[in-house]
Amino acid sequence: MKILLLGSGELGKEFTIAAQRIGQTIIAVDSYENAPAMQVAHSFEVINMLDGDALDQIVAKHQPDFIVPEIEAIRTEQFYKYEKQGITVVPSARAANFTMNRKAIRDLASKELGLKTANYRYATTAAELQKGVEAVGMPCVVKPLMSSSGKGQSTIKTIDDIEKAWKYAVEGSRGDVVEVIVEAFVKFNSEITLLTVVQNDNPTLFCAPIGHRQERGDYMESWQPARISDKDLYEAQDMAEKVTEALGGTGLFGVEFFLTDDGVYFSELSPRPHDTGMVTLAGTQNFNQFELHLRAILSLPIFEITLEKAGASAVILASENSQNPTYSGIENIAALPKTDFRIFGKPTSRPFRRMGVSLVYDTLETPIEEIVEKAKKAATLVNVKS
Repeated sequence: MKILLLGSGELGKEFTIAAQRIGQTIIAVDSYENAPAMQVAHSFEVINMLDGDALDQIVAKHQPDFIVPEIEAIRTEQFYKYEKQGITVVPSARAANFTMNRKAIRDLASKELGLKTANYRYATTAAELQKGVEAVGMPCVVKPLMSSSGKGQSTIKTIDDIEKAWKYAVEGSRGDVVEVIVEAFVKFNSEITLLTVVQNDNPTLFCAPIGHRQERGDYMESWQPARISDKDLYEAQDMAEKVTEALGGTGLFGVEFFLTDDGVYFSELSPRPHDTGMVTLAGTQNFNQFELHLRAILSLPIFEITLEKAGASAVILASENSQNPTYSGIENIAALPKTDFRIFGKPTSRPFRRMGVSLVYDTLETPIEEIVEKAKKAATLVNVKS
């Protein structure tokens, strides 16, 4: 099969590797040359994916069997047209359009499906944001409707923060949608990602829950399995199945939840492998998240997902701008037991850009806190230099 991958970052790279292992052809697309997935794909294209005409041209050129989005900044309205041409859009054109925009997915979850979410409002101006803050109360969180990896996300604690939060959200927005969501701060005990695999003719499956910690709206460490009560896990699985069923299509969804004293709150959803799911590259499951996404897309039956080990991932961040980043300390992380790593191969760096990840695993009986701490220490052994 021929797969057109729209977005070619580190998640796309691992997906490409998984696809090539079972003989699929990948055309990697992104807005810049030498993106991580391009380095391992059969061929690549460099375009602005918000340009509908440019998208049409590469679809016509390559005639793919599947279109697999990896990022938000895509002219997803075109997907309906491609589906009518007989191309399979992953998970589906409807799902891609809904989930690439926080407004659509939040309204679906809260208003149509009745899932428990934080109180929220939308704003297209700083003045509307101020009204939204008054409605949901402070502290509250502001996010662009279209963004990823925490870009443009901030917390408002005082009236003085509103203008700054508006500007930061607009700067961090992807695509051409200038609108934000402001949501009440949920007092949560922890956050989880529930990787949910929707199959074509087989039951929906769930991975063991993944815990994670964030800074600047981006994940720093993730671990599997996360601690969660049976009651909360059942509630999260029920919510995940309802929202993925409403969206339709097949593939792996990263569904995020807050765990609170008041139960489980739906947070966000990504229609593709999730950054916190990088932990599955530590061998925690019989199939990692990229293999699961691929198999579900290709309608290859997945009998079960089994938890094999406990594991953790921690990000390797850049500290400075560079047009030719290099790495030191790799031999140190390579020498550690039960430890692995990935260097993504991004051609440029900037402060706090995710350039790689450390991966640590151990037995299921090992306290997860110990594994997380080892992953954090391992990540500090690699330095990204100019």
